[in-house]
Amino acid sequence: MTTQKILEPSQIESLDQSAIPRIRLPEPTTLFAARAARLRHLANSSAISGYIRLMSILADAQHQLITKFEAKQPPPQAIVNAQQHSTPLIPALSPERDPAWRDVLYRMLDKVEAAGAVTPALGRVLDGLRLKAPQELEGQADAVLTQRYNEVDPATAPFIMAALQVVWTALASRLDSRDIPYLDTPGICPVCGGLPVASIVRVGGQYQGYRYLQCGLCATEWHMVRTKCSNCDSTKGIAYHGIEGGSEALKAESCDECHTYRKIGYQEKDFEFEPLADDLASLTLDLLMNEAGYQRSGPNPLLWPEVPSDA
Repeated sequence: MTTQKILEPSQIESLDQSAIPRIRLPEPTTLFAARAARLRHLANSSAISGYIRLMSILADAQHQLITKFEAKQPPPQAIVNAQQHSTPLIPALSPERDPAWRDVLYRMLDKVEAAGAVTPALGRVLDGLRLKAPQELEGQADAVLTQRYNEVDPATAPFIMAALQVVWTALASRLDSRDIPYLDTPGICPVCGGLPVASIVRVGGQYQGYRYLQCGLCATEWHMVRTKCSNCDSTKGIAYHGIEGGSEALKAESCDECHTYRKIGYQEKDFEFEPLADDLASLTLDLLMNEAGYQRSGPNPLLWPEVPSDA
């Protein structure tokens, strides 16, 4: 594993922040299709290739569903309240969460099954989700969104999250970026309150050279200056780690203040970099970071950790 220390640019805080696009809203007609294609490509060299291919099928199902999903927009007063109180605009953890996500889940399970890649074990997982009562599914959604690992079966969590992703990505895509509030809490999505899955330094046009965090739930991206911890906001002890001989487009950004890391991708090195897909397919880098004493800032939305039985 290679490590490169990056000094904080002396003038980074003096940049004209108003000239930097703060928000990049997701494009629902291409997001999941591009993710599915990237997952299929990365599966060829991944340590968990079979699972990556299954997740590409899941992303294909998400793409088919989001193109027909009608998202309910937040009322004007909700926008005013979010801006006044600096809270996420359409929080996924809310009593008013749109129950339509459960219908999306059921249809998504059918599409995964119809794709013909269902093993007996996976079939039991899909059937188990279909049999859960609505209130139980809502409780599972809350547990997934708050990362209460001991309350969620790691085999079912990716499907629950994938259904939620469809709904909240559709919601986010129809927002006016000017309505999205500024939050006081670092590393939280200003649209849904979710955690970023990874960050990406983009190329092209107004986004050239800027780093964006991508939400693991609604895929909204928000600008964050580089060489700054996306977990604790510290600018001290930031370092970048990669795999010797591996892709130069993917690094793990670590912080010695909170001892966490989050992956970062560079489009100038690989234009097809997709934050969620590339994070999911780079398990070897996670293992090396754990060996170095760092913990992930949050899980990949489509891969959930096993919890010891005595936890």
